[in-house]
Amino acid sequence: MKRLNCLTLTLVAVLVWGVVPVLAKDTAAVRPCSDAKNKMDDVYCIGQRRVAHHSIISERKEVAIGTKYAQQINRSAKLVKDPVISEYVNRVEQNIAQNSDAKIPITVRVIDSPEINAFTLPGGFIYVNTGLLHAASSEAQLAGVLAHETAHVACRHWASDATKRTLLQYAMIPLILTPMSYPVYIGLSEAMNFGIPMAFLKFSREDEAQADFLGLQYMWKAGYDPNAYLSMFAKIIQEGRSTPGSVAGVFMDHPPTKDRIINAEKEIKTILPKRSEYLVSNSEFQNVHDRLNTLLGRMKKIQAKANSNKPTLIKREPKTGQPAGTQSGQSTGNDKPPVLKRRN
Repeated sequence: MKRLNCLTLTLVAVLVWGVVPVLAKDTAAVRPCSDAKNKMDDVYCIGQRRVAHHSIISERKEVAIGTKYAQQINRSAKLVKDPVISEYVNRVEQNIAQNSDAKIPITVRVIDSPEINAFTLPGGFIYVNTGLLHAASSEAQLAGVLAHETAHVACRHWASDATKRTLLQYAMIPLILTPMSYPVYIGLSEAMNFGIPMAFLKFSREDEAQADFLGLQYMWKAGYDPNAYLSMFAKIIQEGRSTPGSVAGVFMDHPPTKDRIINAEKEIKTILPKRSEYLVSNSEFQNVHDRLNTLLGRMKKIQAKANSNKPTLIKREPKTGQPAGTQSGQSTGNDKPPVLKRRN
């Protein structure tokens, strides 16, 4: 009996000592949330704090609006339906979402488009272009973009902006009723004319700065190296300069400016605790990258074959001795203009 007890204690000790080093690696992520009033700087309070802006639009209404326009995009856009690629991107996003302050479910889909772009609709609908997947060289870079978009969802930036626009419209009602001020109202109305769905895709500089700030925290909490976000910044700048048009206009409305990069570097150094190791990339990311290249290559061949079967316009060749670019009966441009003669 004593031998059994000793053996049992020995096994328990081995198990405990075997677990301790594993837990020690993640101690930076398991500390309790502080009691400070400003919890925005405390990454240990992620999920226990309110980051959403105040809005007159309920979360339920926001999800309903987002669902409506997501269905419209799903019908009109060319979505990547490959289950391996879609499931992988969704899994990366769900890891970010679980380590964020978002209170509503998040859905992510991949659009077949060469532009480097990602955008967020109201209600937690995120779209990522294949061009961005191509540009990302690691899973951490992809996670950085998804974390940024997740921060827009958590803060409810669209609902907040919609509230401001609604209140501004109410404030301009007296201008409508005053004849002398009517042209002023028209000018303000045109300036604030947000299209659909473009109004969902653009955020203010303050909102973008907050999405950078919280997105880095969500990356860190999910285990990714936050420096990958900065390297993705550099890649977007390089692609935009070397290949004009490769980066979507909406994505570059608030480009990775010097101030955004400096603020991100400062947050990484002063706010985010140090970890002994980070997730940068893995073989699964490379497999998905290769699968995407193969899939898009096959689709390009199909498209090229379809275009080859379309009728083509053949221009008639000029007759012998006739200058190129002219046809029979056409003037070469060297003839004198006709002269009008009057009858006496």
